[in-house]
Amino acid sequence: MFKKVQATSAARSSPPQKSIELRSIVWPALLLIISGTAALIYQILWIKQLTLIVGVDVYAVTTGVSAFFTGLAAGGLVLGRWVDRVQRPLRLYAALEIGVALVGILITIALSHAAAIFVNLEEQSNVLAWGLVFLMVGIGPFLMGGTLPAMVRALRLTADRIGTGGGWMYAANTGGAILGTLVSSFLLIPSLGIRGSALFAGGMGMLAAVGGFWLDRSAPSQTKTAPQSKLAPLAKTATVAILLYAVAGGLALGYEVIWSQSIVQFMSTRSYAFSVMLATYLTGLALGAALFARWADRLRDPWGMFGLLIAAAGMVALLEISLLGPWLPTLQAMVDQTAYALTENRLIGMCSRFAIAALYIVFLPTLLLGAAFPAALKLIVDSAHVGRDIGKVVALNTFGGIIGTVMTGFVLVPRFGLVKTLAILAVLAAFLGLFATMRGAAGVPFARWGAIVIATITVGATLLTPADRLADLLTSTRGGGTVKFYKEGKGVTVAVLEQLAGHKQFRRLFIQGVSNTGDTLPSLRYMRLQALLPLIIHNDNPKSALVIGLGTGITSGALLRFPGLEQRVVAELLPEVAQATSYFQGNFGATTDPKLDIRLRDGRRELLSSQELYDLITLEPPPPSAAGVVNLYSTDFYELAKARLRSHGIVAQWLPLPTQNDEDTQSLVRSFLDVYPHASLWTTELHEMLLVGSLEPVTLDVPRIKKRFNQPELASALRDVGISSAAALLATWVTGRAGLETYASDARPVTDDQPRIEYADWVRHDEIQRVLPRLLELRTAPPLRGADDLFMKSVAMERQRLLLFYQAALNGQSGHRELWSRDIRRVLESDGSNAYYRWFGKRSQ
Repeated sequence: MFKKVQATSAARSSPPQKSIELRSIVWPALLLIISGTAALIYQILWIKQLTLIVGVDVYAVTTGVSAFFTGLAAGGLVLGRWVDRVQRPLRLYAALEIGVALVGILITIALSHAAAIFVNLEEQSNVLAWGLVFLMVGIGPFLMGGTLPAMVRALRLTADRIGTGGGWMYAANTGGAILGTLVSSFLLIPSLGIRGSALFAGGMGMLAAVGGFWLDRSAPSQTKTAPQSKLAPLAKTATVAILLYAVAGGLALGYEVIWSQSIVQFMSTRSYAFSVMLATYLTGLALGAALFARWADRLRDPWGMFGLLIAAAGMVALLEISLLGPWLPTLQAMVDQTAYALTENRLIGMCSRFAIAALYIVFLPTLLLGAAFPAALKLIVDSAHVGRDIGKVVALNTFGGIIGTVMTGFVLVPRFGLVKTLAILAVLAAFLGLFATMRGAAGVPFARWGAIVIATITVGATLLTPADRLADLLTSTRGGGTVKFYKEGKGVTVAVLEQLAGHKQFRRLFIQGVSNTGDTLPSLRYMRLQALLPLIIHNDNPKSALVIGLGTGITSGALLRFPGLEQRVVAELLPEVAQATSYFQGNFGATTDPKLDIRLRDGRRELLSSQELYDLITLEPPPPSAAGVVNLYSTDFYELAKARLRSHGIVAQWLPLPTQNDEDTQSLVRSFLDVYPHASLWTTELHEMLLVGSLEPVTLDVPRIKKRFNQPELASALRDVGISSAAALLATWVTGRAGLETYASDARPVTDDQPRIEYADWVRHDEIQRVLPRLLELRTAPPLRGADDLFMKSVAMERQRLLLFYQAALNGQSGHRELWSRDIRRVLESDGSNAYYRWFGKRSQ
């Protein structure tokens, strides 16, 4: 999403006269760049904070975002009228910027403490709870809504200069939003955190205020307009134009919803990718407005040009999806390699990859939408009532955007899918363009014929573009395979592909085009251990367990194999994932077993809203570097989970190794250690480890562990993934708290205020070659109690074999095939019946 800084001014007649002098708009434009930057920083911060309060499900996030835009719209409507009644609009601009700065900092601080208040209020009244959200998130944008009308009025534009001056101011303000988007993700949040970034934005707001007061010193007073009750109403032409521009705002935000969901398979779920896409979106709007502003006041037919641009944007957006193919990932890879070769920076290489996708899919349509803005100014704003008219445009265009977002994301996409929804929006844009051109100058037939041609092409593209276009592209760009499940839902696309691993078929879960997990044997192994290992070593008799993240259902299904559990709860954010789970093997029918309580809810929200206590809370979220997932890896989250543990309760956190750099893994471990006084590390698979934390020491009582392990259903579930005995299970122990403290050292923890893992540097090539050996060097003998010599020898033998296998695998991944073949042969000779080792051995043949 982005700061909707729309303005609209129209001079209703006059022929063009002299053009605007560049020096007269440089300083106002610079101030709008500063204020636009600060506003976008606040928006990103508040939306991120809202996910910690209301959850990350699409309804909660959309409601929070709508609160921001509602405040912006209300501010434009109310303050825009006030702007026309002040003699010193620059002073008003400066006062508003001071207000935004102070309110922005205070709201950021307040939001960091609002989660518990929201939950308590929600129990009493949903209206009160969400009213609090709207009030907190809407105050700042309300003040922001008046800044652009104030600055445009301060320019004292005459009727023949509205399009040019207003277009340049819009471009400047949107240019600031571009800067805010990029500095937030690439600089501020990684280095300063949430509150520090808010202070920085507040400083920028104060700087803009000082600039406003400074400019006001040399600005002449302006004549007040008549009191509001005596203002002339908008002309009929302007009223029609503003309504059409509101519809165009809905279409623009509808495109963004579709692009956000469809472009991810060509990008990433990292925050950097979203920032690049948003910056591209805003760049198109700003550049289009800036370029077209030069000619806006010379138009003979502003209606015709406005209609052509809106219609063309829809047509281009649809054609670009129609022409997508494997050529785009190929081009991305070439650009990525070139950028990396020039800079030797992995993040720059990946961001260049993101930029190629965004430029192709997003840039040209937004360039046309941005160019439509100065044309709209000529149709709407009366130079005598700049504040009022721009305020109305801000309000109606923003409300149109809110409606477009909701209708596209919640109604059209779930009903028709992404491609057909885009086609619907493009066709609507074509008819809007036709209607606009028909109202244009009768002596300019070019616009009408152009709109007819665009409409014809759009309808043709709608009929010729298959609805499963994106599903086919997913298959072709992800190594082939067969689509077993594909669902374009509310804000997310979920797919299940059946592919080959060696000679065996397996299925993989894709969320937003990114592979999350699958049902290969290594995946089965670590996910079953994710649930069963902490239950087996539990000091007490565990009766309840919560799994955060359903995914393939393998972890959740493993709970069904542990006798004695009376309550098995799963918190899953996405309904589409719950539908896809049944397509995976090895989950013991998780989604159909009544003993499993699947709750479609954000995991953090589940812990916040429920007072239920658990003997085990185990987490299998997406990788920690994915956007928004850091909420489940922070010290604040671990404190929340700690409060939901029973006596002797355990928290088990999945720790993937190849998805982040070694120093970021250290921060993840530090976050865990800062909350749980008793912690240990276990290796569940070559690429995965498991952090086990508790408030009391976990005693590895061998007789108890052997008794639990030998229960038939449980033993069978683990034997199938290469854990054939209690000794083999305990051989996966790596180290206790002392070793983890050595590893984490002085790393800074991940917190809600410092979500650094989400903005970490791009993972280095073959990082597993560094982090896995470093962690294994910390290994100590498991602190067993009640073990005889024979059992101790068995654990040592299983551990030696496992370490030999890991060494073989690392050799194989680094290209030393002879060493891999030698060592895997030794592993198989000593334990040829082990399903896990055999799976890798067969793949090497």
